[in-house]
Amino acid sequence: MSYRVGIDIGGTFTDFALLKGEEIILHKNLSTPEDRSIGVMTGLERLAEKEGQTLSDFLGQCEAIVHGTTIADNTLIEMNGAVTGLITTHGFRDEMEYRRGYKEDIWDATLKPFKQITPRRRRLTVPERVLFDGSVYEALDENAVREACRKLKKQKVESVAISLIFSFVNPAHEVRVAKIVEEEMPGVHLSVSHKVLPRGPEYDRTSTTVVNAYVGPRVTSYLEKLVSRLRDGGFKNQLMVMQASGGVMTKEYIDGSPIRVLASGPAGGVIGSAHTGRAKQSPNLLCVDMGGTSYDMSIVLNGAAPATAGWNMHHRYLVGVPMVQVETLGAGGGSICQINAGEVQVGPRSAGSEPGPICYGRGGTEPTVSDALLMLGILSADSEFAGGSFSLQRAGVVEAFQKLGDQMGYSAEEAAFDCWRVVNANMIQAIRRATAGKGIDPKEMVMLAYGGNGPAFAAVHADALGIKKVLVPKASPTFSALGTLVAKPTIDEERSCTCSVGSPDLEKLKSLWQQLETRAEKYFADANFTRDKVNFHYQVNMRYAGQNFAVSFEMYQCRGSQDYLFLNGAFGEKALQAFNKRHMEEFGHIREMELPEIIGVRLVSSVDTVAPPVGSGFSAPTVTATPMKIRRANLGDGYQETPVFDGDKLRPGHEIAGPAVIEETFTTIVVYPGWKVCVDDSGDYEMRKIQQSA
Repeated sequence: MSYRVGIDIGGTFTDFALLKGEEIILHKNLSTPEDRSIGVMTGLERLAEKEGQTLSDFLGQCEAIVHGTTIADNTLIEMNGAVTGLITTHGFRDEMEYRRGYKEDIWDATLKPFKQITPRRRRLTVPERVLFDGSVYEALDENAVREACRKLKKQKVESVAISLIFSFVNPAHEVRVAKIVEEEMPGVHLSVSHKVLPRGPEYDRTSTTVVNAYVGPRVTSYLEKLVSRLRDGGFKNQLMVMQASGGVMTKEYIDGSPIRVLASGPAGGVIGSAHTGRAKQSPNLLCVDMGGTSYDMSIVLNGAAPATAGWNMHHRYLVGVPMVQVETLGAGGGSICQINAGEVQVGPRSAGSEPGPICYGRGGTEPTVSDALLMLGILSADSEFAGGSFSLQRAGVVEAFQKLGDQMGYSAEEAAFDCWRVVNANMIQAIRRATAGKGIDPKEMVMLAYGGNGPAFAAVHADALGIKKVLVPKASPTFSALGTLVAKPTIDEERSCTCSVGSPDLEKLKSLWQQLETRAEKYFADANFTRDKVNFHYQVNMRYAGQNFAVSFEMYQCRGSQDYLFLNGAFGEKALQAFNKRHMEEFGHIREMELPEIIGVRLVSSVDTVAPPVGSGFSAPTVTATPMKIRRANLGDGYQETPVFDGDKLRPGHEIAGPAVIEETFTTIVVYPGWKVCVDDSGDYEMRKIQQSA
């Protein structure tokens, strides 16, 4: 028997999805913030036990372990990355602070500036200048580079970012600076812009390179530790790591640009959602993932979740590498409920896994969303939690909410309900902003809810947004982990050049694509994928002259064979037509009297792998399910006796009308009043709004 394991580390839980043939086995255990690889190995040991094997035997039969992680995100959130310095061209010292004049909220006069990864004393410049065409205007002053290194050493800098003007056209000066830094600062981590993001604009490249330098040592150190533990445990293959682009690749590839794992955890869920939506004939999805610390929202259109490279702002820093678009709100099961200036506030501060919510019984003292769900009867201290890994406790929960209630003049139960209302309002408003910003009407979408807490709130959000259908996969509690098994091994990279679409430099474009092909082929070969298995998608980046943002579109795709017949005399006209179509979709207009320019090429290379099976359909006869018990719960209409169902005993065709609670092994699904749920042929849940008679 061979296995494939998907892993996703969250702020509270580490999730596992084991693919055994066509069977999917789920597992969760608490994350271990002090060393997250411990939580990973603990979970793998539990999976081995479930299979009746030792860890060594189990890992020896794993043909793939695919890992999504939030370690880069946590580094930026907690601001505990490497002590980072920047060496840049003379005159460009403060580009990181100018940020194109960007401010997250232009109406908030009290908004604090973002905390600098590289304060000014660690941003040093050297005389040199390369022009836009790659010619050298001013030679590199190597003595100035060595002096900059001495200053950085005195400040105990651990990681150095190097970003020189137009190095993506001619990297010679950057290559030399990197060599000098290695000589003067042996052992320092290096992040060089022409390798991290070899394109303009300048701020995008510098910001991405600096963030890469800041998170890089923690990411690579963690992955090295995990790979070592896996190897010692008996794993014989390469660890595959989830990327923000929605693809996976080897640790060796990630080592060259650790920034690519930023937001990789949520990306796994989006890729899994797209796969599920296509199978269930719901290609347009509003995906919502509520875990222990955050609420993530994403859009899938026409069965795809494309990665975009450009103005991707994450944790107040611009990261220009390709990313699946995910909006994040600080709202999860561990979000802390408090009174602020006479109002109930929920999140973004979280109890995490240590100490966690009060009901976890691990020393938490502040009430959280999970505690509120326990008070409301949605969760129960009498039921298994997180697969039976521990039980919830009521001790201290009522007292904590009573303290909130005393400040507001009502009971503990009313305080818990207020917290439930506020966190719902926060999430619904966040969805409205995320969809309106893309010109999308949520009424036209199907909601797909996952994460440990997503199904407990989904129908409330759908109701408020006018959505009539909600999908909840059976594997929803570890859906991001499962999504890593759907994701394809992918390399998505760009190179820059500038030419008019009316007279494109075909030889230059061909040369750049060949460079990208060579890199992709090398890393795929290291992962034991031969060229004939690789799908190549040749894309072009174009814009109007002076435009800040470019659009990308595909010109050609093939598998394996090297074929550049598409680079012919008709290339420019075809590129112009494709650009006009894409620009109209993105911005709603084109400039008919103006020719755009090509500013670069992009190559997306991927390998098809076996994805977990997803079923669909409702062929089983509809049968009303029988509850296993009744408990007092408040599902929005006050406390009442509410039927509770055991998800493990529900079968295809079972139907349940709200109000009701379904207890799955690792999640709780709430069927709110006015909704019903039916189990489809694959055991997944489909919730629909009950049509009211006139």
